[in-house]
Amino acid sequence: MRVLPLTLALDAAPLTADAGVLNPRVLAGTTSLVVATLLFLLYFYRRRPFILYWIAGWLLFAASMFLSVPISGQHVTLPTPAQRPAAMAFGISQFLALIGALAFVVAADAYRHRPHVPRAFRLALLPLAIWFSLAPVALRLQAAIFAPAHVLIGGAMAVAGTAHLMLSRQRYLLGALVVGTMLLALAGINLWMAVALGGPDQEGAKSFFTISVVFLATALGMQLMTFEDMTDELQRTNRRLENAQSDLRELVITDPLTGCRNRRFFDEIIGRELQRHSRYSTPMSIVFIDIDRFKAINDTLGHETGDRVLRDVAGFLIRHIREADYVFRWGGDEFLALITCTEAEALKRATELQVAFAASAEVKELPAGVALSVGAVEVPADMRDVMPLIQAADERMYANKKRRR
Repeated sequence: MRVLPLTLALDAAPLTADAGVLNPRVLAGTTSLVVATLLFLLYFYRRRPFILYWIAGWLLFAASMFLSVPISGQHVTLPTPAQRPAAMAFGISQFLALIGALAFVVAADAYRHRPHVPRAFRLALLPLAIWFSLAPVALRLQAAIFAPAHVLIGGAMAVAGTAHLMLSRQRYLLGALVVGTMLLALAGINLWMAVALGGPDQEGAKSFFTISVVFLATALGMQLMTFEDMTDELQRTNRRLENAQSDLRELVITDPLTGCRNRRFFDEIIGRELQRHSRYSTPMSIVFIDIDRFKAINDTLGHETGDRVLRDVAGFLIRHIREADYVFRWGGDEFLALITCTEAEALKRATELQVAFAASAEVKELPAGVALSVGAVEVPADMRDVMPLIQAADERMYANKKRRR
């Protein structure tokens, strides 16, 4: 007995269920249903509109395949009265496939924002629905339905594929690249069927087997794209949390009135700074700064004026002390600067601050008598507790205040 090659046997096999061979359109429709089911389950974990449009597209493809089963494998030119219901069902099936392809176009748009389908576009589908429903009854199936439908479906698939490829380029999504490539492959298959085949009777099982494989590859790309979307959202959420934590930390370590660092931050970094000072033998000094006449201003002009004095003095200190050093609001009208230099250099800088503040524009806007008193002390290399040094700097600041008075 002569054995035909497998590919020839597939094409030559009857496409009806009577021959005991699974109808290839049933296979493609079942594949579409499986894909829609998987995406529906995925939608429970990732409720995004583009997944719903994908599901709608696959369900429409499944309905299209199942509706066209009665006419598959039949040679129909002008439908006979007995063939008209099957021909009409075939026309409707092709229209459903076209709508399914358009659903993939909308899905790509829905990934980025809420899609908008123009009313004119929706109205344009009405005459197509009428044509695909009624034309099979009186016209030649190949010229009126088969070829035009596959051209339109191929065009819609091409647009959907291109939209997903653009999405892949914009968002760096590997899944969108796979989906776009497979949709373009489906577009090519549909255009080939429109040109090379003379009607449903010439559709081979091999063609639909290829379509089913491409369907599955498209579904894998959609799964990957969904997981990439989830990963992207998790990354964006993590970045928002990190920013929120950074903002919260700024609130915790910053004095809300003056914008200087507070004593909490001083307690946090002083141990590290002492270790660095000891390890690298870098000089470090503490400068204690007090605002003259602040209590009198608070008592006579009110706390609002006192707060304005604090803000202006703090802004001046932040601008005139290097970013590598620290400025803390120590309490009330007292500020503390932790700077990298010797005591002599620290005292020189502190004196320069006094002179610069007295000549600054801030002083002209402040109540009379506002000035700065300063005291400086160097931190020894083996120092572990700086509180005695801060007390010493405070005492030197009061000595400076008395001398200036």
